[in-house]
Amino acid sequence: MTTAKRPETGANGNQRSGGPREVAGDVASGMRDAAETVASRLPEAAATTRAAVDEAARRIETGSDEMLSAGATLSLGVAIGLLIAGASRILVVLALIPAAAMGLTLLDRTGRGQRGAARRANGG
Repeated sequence: MTTAKRPETGANGNQRSGGPREVAGDVASGMRDAAETVASRLPEAAATTRAAVDEAARRIETGSDEMLSAGATLSLGVAIGLLIAGASRILVVLALIPAAAMGLTLLDRTGRGQRGAARRANGG
């Protein structure tokens, strides 16, 4: 009884001889194609991200103090909950970013208000 060896099929459906070099070549080609796709979409993704960050910063600057303190408290609570639940540190840090942005905006407003009051008290 003879057994015929069937050729293996690659990821793209083409038959290949099955040698390690051919497999490595296929993998390298796939990685190159994926990298080119990502590189071609990177400027668009960067522009979209920049627009979203600018819009978030504008909303934080124009928000009321009550809204900012509530948002900072909520973000801090989410970060603490993630930390207690054992989530990845990256997720915890990402949850802290809005809390930090809102908290720093509140501190800046408070500092500006105190400086303005000091100027008015000094007659300037």
